[in-house]
Amino acid sequence: MLSPPRTTEPRETSTVTRERPSWLQAAQDHWKHRGDGRPPFAVPPGDGQESVWDYPRPPVLVADQRAVVVADDLGPLVRTHAALRVLETASPPTFYVPIADTAMDRLVAAAGQSFCEWKGPASYWALAHAPELPVAWSYPRPFEPFEGLVDHLGFYPGRVRCTVDGEVVRPQDGGFYGGWITEEIIGPFKGEADTSGW
Repeated sequence: MLSPPRTTEPRETSTVTRERPSWLQAAQDHWKHRGDGRPPFAVPPGDGQESVWDYPRPPVLVADQRAVVVADDLGPLVRTHAALRVLETASPPTFYVPIADTAMDRLVAAAGQSFCEWKGPASYWALAHAPELPVAWSYPRPFEPFEGLVDHLGFYPGRVRCTVDGEVVRPQDGGFYGGWITEEIIGPFKGEADTSGW
């Protein structure tokens, strides 16, 4: 994602954004790694593991039918077997869960907006009982080919408890990123010091 959050409210309608800013191509072209070869510092994956250095850039959207649960101190916010993962070079997967499987009455629109050069403009969501800290985001008007993210939310695993098939997810470093690290995912990962260009 690009640019720090600024105050705005999430859009009420969800549609696909077809117009793209003229500067977008330059933002997409600046990345050094594109998943076409692991750098020397990449950790080799073992059996049943995935290296984030094998993920492509531009990223891809894939379905994941494992049990995903997101919870706060009041209990589960999400229970689903219909998550989507965004896979992008150097980053742990970002999980997106259907709004239909989310307790939206426990979330409120949060201040802030950011922009991803691949997915488009993002809006933020907070817990209703703690509205000052965003715990989730959405792409109500994503670019193609990420229209599958309409009516889905991504959650920060460092701010709410997230599990995949019962395994507790570790958050991606960097604060701004929302990648989900599980035992099957091998790095190193973007978000650590001196990795902004990865």
